[in-house]
Amino acid sequence: MTSTALILGATGGFGGETALALHRHGWQIRALHRNPKAAARALSDMPFIDWVKGDAMNAGDVRAAAVNVDVIVHAVNPPGYRNWGGTVLPMIGNTIAAAKEAGARIVFPGTVYNFGPDVFPLLAETSPQNPKTRKGALRVEMERRLRAASEEGVPVLILRGGDFFGGRNAANNWFAQGLVTPGKRLRSVTYPGPHRVGHNWAYLPDMAETVARLLLCADELKPFEVFHFGGHWLEQGIEMADAVRFAARKPDLPVKRLPWFALTLLSPFVETFREMREMRYLWKKSVKLDNAKLVAFLGHEPHTPLDIAVRATLAGLGCIDMADPSSRPATLSLTEGTIR
Repeated sequence: MTSTALILGATGGFGGETALALHRHGWQIRALHRNPKAAARALSDMPFIDWVKGDAMNAGDVRAAAVNVDVIVHAVNPPGYRNWGGTVLPMIGNTIAAAKEAGARIVFPGTVYNFGPDVFPLLAETSPQNPKTRKGALRVEMERRLRAASEEGVPVLILRGGDFFGGRNAANNWFAQGLVTPGKRLRSVTYPGPHRVGHNWAYLPDMAETVARLLLCADELKPFEVFHFGGHWLEQGIEMADAVRFAARKPDLPVKRLPWFALTLLSPFVETFREMREMRYLWKKSVKLDNAKLVAFLGHEPHTPLDIAVRATLAGLGCIDMADPSSRPATLSLTEGTIR
């Protein structure tokens, strides 16, 4: 029998890519949205989605949408980092209640926000979670509630990744909000951290494919299962700026520093800036996810080469035109250092 997944947050980056990956693997896809007609228009090339009207903040809506589903993908987040404290815990509570009633597994995308500098630079699934920020504390609480739910019969799968990038609708992340400007051609690249500090990136299509493959092995998963997704580990963080320049075929594109001082000044008035500033500690030190458990379980981790992933991301954000002759492959090579 065909399995069915309910996606909460299908118009977002992780949710949309997971819908695509599961559909490729034969799943039926259902998605909850406050305005199903608008969502269907926005994702018109995903006609396989069965849209259901409802709000993730409404427990009854989530329960009704989850009837007869096998998996609930909890990929919904407040846009622009707004009102995390007032939304994320009620929403995860609604998902848990719906999964319990439907007998469904919950899939949850984890982040590195759960961890503090005490366990840097290498993060294993068993590393202590001592968050440094309010958002990190909320993330820890969400996972605590998921673990408690697993002890009451709701299986949970958490796949933790580094900073997200790529995918069809992934504009609510550091790549889109910190490195480039969506909808504008590249005139420079901004980099938020010290150039020689390592950084972990998660290309969302790869991460979503990993979820689909893990669910193929659902019978082998523990009731509460956590895997770390290695993604793209860049020993020198500035390599991502180099990758943007290479992917855009503009090797001389200026690389600028993120104006943290300006973010600090504006943070009392702009909640997105306040939340971004809170995460600065993750750019000051190397933070690497250990994916040894995942590789041992699956045999390998789905992985798109960085150049291809970054080019697709820039095109999706409207920063480059793939049809432009200047975007044709150039005689450059992407190395661990700077493109010269």
